[in-house]
Amino acid sequence: MRAMIFSGVGSPLREAELPASAPGPAQVRLEVRACAVCRTDLHIVDGELPDPKLPLVLGHQIVGVVSEVGKDASRFSVGERVGVPWLGWTDGTCRFCRSGRENLCDHARFTGYQIDGGFAEETVADERYCLRLPDSYPDLQVAPLLCAGLIGYRSLAMTGDAERLGLYGFGASAHIVAQVARWQGRRVFGFTRPGDEEGQRFARSLGAEWAGSSTERPPEELDAAIIFAPAGALVPAALAAVAKGGIVVCAGIHMSDIPSFSYDLLWGERALRSVANLTRRDGEEFLELVPKVPIRTETREFGLGEANEALQHLRAGELQGAAVLKIA
Repeated sequence: MRAMIFSGVGSPLREAELPASAPGPAQVRLEVRACAVCRTDLHIVDGELPDPKLPLVLGHQIVGVVSEVGKDASRFSVGERVGVPWLGWTDGTCRFCRSGRENLCDHARFTGYQIDGGFAEETVADERYCLRLPDSYPDLQVAPLLCAGLIGYRSLAMTGDAERLGLYGFGASAHIVAQVARWQGRRVFGFTRPGDEEGQRFARSLGAEWAGSSTERPPEELDAAIIFAPAGALVPAALAAVAKGGIVVCAGIHMSDIPSFSYDLLWGERALRSVANLTRRDGEEFLELVPKVPIRTETREFGLGEANEALQHLRAGELQGAAVLKIA
């Protein structure tokens, strides 16, 4: 099978032929149809996430069709379409798993990081961590929901019933979350890189009542903010924009250092927290919600061999919505 291989920091992905893997007892083998490209992939390529499996097949927003099931696998049948997200395996026994917080599992393994992912024609996955997908969504449109959508959904839930919501970094996640927030009756304020007028127009087209630079203050105080951009400098900016009692949620797996800031920005019972990974329950709830909104994903299609190009467009901030590799 064809795959794009990551060999180490400083090297572009290289195309290679790999032998197909047979599924383990509790695994399914998938013919990959599409895999969305995530900023987390960039963090791995750039060495900002430590100790990836090497060599590695990146990709954790996988849409595939089951082609073979392991001897103990029973959730899916050959021919079913499923999605594979970032969380790829947990031990099921640690205190986090036992308390419904499998996203924090002490021994978790992640797709496209410690487990080979979806930048390939085939992959294998633990059937426990495969998700059923809404039938009404084509492969390219459903792929970004498996991380950009899921992490955005978990982040949104962390904001409680906040009415005035700021979204910092209007990329793949924010463009999905904005639609859910508007469907819930919230007011959305979009923040982009300075000078990104196209991104601001994009935010307004998805229901943001105001969109501006991340260096600007919104026209009124926010009740909550979600930071999707991996820029620590946005933390004090977001805290300054939220009202007393407000919350700032950091949604990324990696962020540059947060600069020191005055305690006044946190005082007034403001809260700052992070979101880590996802749970299967998040996935099931969100994918059930998707067709009700209905969520519309903006995608740009690339071929498997164009994975490096897709990553570069993402790094440069040149995408509206999500990049998706069309594989089959």
